[in-house]
Amino acid sequence: MADTKQTKTIGEHWVASELARRGWAPALTRDGIERTDILAVHTGLERHLIEVQVKSIRGDSPRSSWPLGLKAQQPPRSQHEWFIFAAIPDDHRLPVRGFVVPRAHVAAAAWITHWHWITEPGIAAGKRNTTVDRSRVPLKTFAAYEGRWDLLEAPADAAPILLPADFHGYALESRVGLPDGHPWRQSMPERW
Repeated sequence: MADTKQTKTIGEHWVASELARRGWAPALTRDGIERTDILAVHTGLERHLIEVQVKSIRGDSPRSSWPLGLKAQQPPRSQHEWFIFAAIPDDHRLPVRGFVVPRAHVAAAAWITHWHWITEPGIAAGKRNTTVDRSRVPLKTFAAYEGRWDLLEAPADAAPILLPADFHGYALESRVGLPDGHPWRQSMPERW
């Protein structure tokens, strides 16, 4: 079994190196800032700042998933908050895969994935009873965000929603919905 602390370290350092390759000056916070593993400023004229939460897993199969608890489901506090998900293949010859996702999209995905799973039609009531703080989001949910480092060049709230299309409908259903305080509860985006 992989050391989870080592997995976290691999992900954070990999993300920092990828940001640096793309003109960002990253600084690892070393657990000094809540919800932020890396602070980075773009070295261009505008000096754009981002706050990045890194989530790393071993494996990169369609069945791989990231645990996203209650902290990950909190709404953004600014337009600079991002998650970067690192999927570290078991085969060391393969590159790490990265998924660049705005915090609001992550909060929605974690909530929707969990509540749709809990209340899925055709599943007997009480059969699935894991609480929302144990939500897991599969790699395929963030597939369209893979390699989208370009999204970081604009505010997170301007990023296109690349979640699976059926999530839009789930977000509108009373059995699923969105977490309290989520910005889309006030203004649901058009279909994505």
